[in-house]
Amino acid sequence: MLYPRSHPAPLETCGAVADFDKVTGKLTLWTTTQAPHAHRTLYALVAGLPEHKIRVISPDIGGGFGNKVGIYPGYVGAVVGSIVTGKPVKWMEDRSENLMSTSFARDYHMHGEIAANRDGKILGVRVKVIADHGAFNGTAQPTKFPAGFFHVFTGSYDLQAAHCEVTGVYTNKAPGGVAYACSFRITEAAYLVERMVDVLAYELGMDAAELRMRNLLKPEQFPYTCPTGWEYDSGDYPRALRLAVDIAGYEDLRREQEVKRERGELMGIGLSFFTEAVGAGPRKHMDILGLGMADGAELRIHPTGKGVLRISVQSQGQGHETTYAQIVAEELGISPEDIEVVHGDTDQTPFGLGTYGSRSTPVSGAATAVVARKVRERARLVASAMLEVDPDDLEWTKGRWGVRGDPTQSKTIQEIALAAHSNLELPEGVEGHLDATTVYNPPNLTFPFGAYICVVDVDPGTGQVKVRRFIAVDDCGVRINPTIVEGQVHGGLADGVGMALMQVMAFDSDGNHLGASFMDYLLPTSLECPSWELGETVTPSPHHPIGAKGVGESATVGSPAAVVNAVMDALAPHGVRHADMPLTPAAVWSAMQGRPLRTDLAIG
Repeated sequence: MLYPRSHPAPLETCGAVADFDKVTGKLTLWTTTQAPHAHRTLYALVAGLPEHKIRVISPDIGGGFGNKVGIYPGYVGAVVGSIVTGKPVKWMEDRSENLMSTSFARDYHMHGEIAANRDGKILGVRVKVIADHGAFNGTAQPTKFPAGFFHVFTGSYDLQAAHCEVTGVYTNKAPGGVAYACSFRITEAAYLVERMVDVLAYELGMDAAELRMRNLLKPEQFPYTCPTGWEYDSGDYPRALRLAVDIAGYEDLRREQEVKRERGELMGIGLSFFTEAVGAGPRKHMDILGLGMADGAELRIHPTGKGVLRISVQSQGQGHETTYAQIVAEELGISPEDIEVVHGDTDQTPFGLGTYGSRSTPVSGAATAVVARKVRERARLVASAMLEVDPDDLEWTKGRWGVRGDPTQSKTIQEIALAAHSNLELPEGVEGHLDATTVYNPPNLTFPFGAYICVVDVDPGTGQVKVRRFIAVDDCGVRINPTIVEGQVHGGLADGVGMALMQVMAFDSDGNHLGASFMDYLLPTSLECPSWELGETVTPSPHHPIGAKGVGESATVGSPAAVVNAVMDALAPHGVRHADMPLTPAAVWSAMQGRPLRTDLAIG
């Protein structure tokens, strides 16, 4: 099966303004990057400038989705141009340039085999993949994993054996990468295994939900090491699937489908279950271009008790300013409105590897919690001096340290902050102020998961697919801000509908790009998307400081398979077992006629 080449297509294309001051020897670069510090290091290596003479500023940018991780020739051209001329140099691509030349996603040609007994117990999977990287690998994979995290292709199931062979090839297409919210290739892996499970259900004459329930990992099996060596941290997979089935009214949907099939109507119900691996990453396993994937955080508490948090990840609309302020507020009892969150400026923030692969909350969110707890511990020592008691005699209640057993003797974090800057005599070895820094190196990835159900109607005359309902149950561990989580899920589900039904980077027989504008490269709108029906379970990550797992890419990982499975289920009366994405009306109609259509090629 093919997971076709697609593109993130952010609202704002890539661009940069470089300004080299020949007097001071300092280079300032305003750029649309998801990884300001990594960019600064690479520019220093290329330009020969010391890093303290390079300032990278990434202001509010209109989406990234992985497209703005890499360093493109235009960035380097602007830097070199400004160094040579001593003048500011601007580079900004237009939409066609963005679609044709910046990092794409997917383009995996996959062949999978699945083994099971007649009772539906899945025993093992075997996969061979050809990965089209384009002209060269434009975005480096985490070092030890040349195929990215595709090795998590065993999915959410208890298997005895698995084998994977991935061959990377280079072609005359635009250079590849891991772009488009794909968790370093887990999107392709999840799609493959979920299509195989659906085909297996068809072969066994078994309901797709029942087959999955029989094979999902059980809560008592966690932490679980999959056959390819990844250790899943925690999960209650059956509970998530049961909740999705309940929200959907699954049995009623199947009865409705039977009635419609008797009338010749094509209704399909598709399921997918996915496990994602995010939070890159543990430095002992992962780095990009030799840079370890840890993240720093700095928290400064002013005498008035208000604070400034400096983080190394970069927001592209995920609401970091809200989320991270809430983490500090929860840890210290300070109002979120009193916390300023600073990001996107290498002169103002600690070093880190940036935002992609849903790593912001699993890594930088953890760093934020850890640095806030350091501040809280410093506050305990100051409070002990204020209250003239041993630090061990103090206990924390939200927003204050008090003497254990005497609620009348306590100090708020604001009072402690002011005292830390005063002439209070502190215990020996204790510095003044409450400021703290940290570098967080995660011990493992985090593993969010979800159960999705999609309901579609297919026009038998035209092949037009309408997504009527979509139920998404996500478990991303502890949720810091539910509204932001829902927004992330909504966006990812729309991505999935787009990839399943319309998005493809196609080429003609002469190699011409056929998707160089939004007239040809179609993106989903509200007209193509249903009203999403969301559910949640919460299984905290045992190794994350606040139990969070991350959710930014989950819906993009899990939704394409649910949509395709639904369409294949609708076409089952026509004997259709598989058709490659995107399932355009022409592709669906051709599949119904027994003539599968390769929509990534348009050969006249």
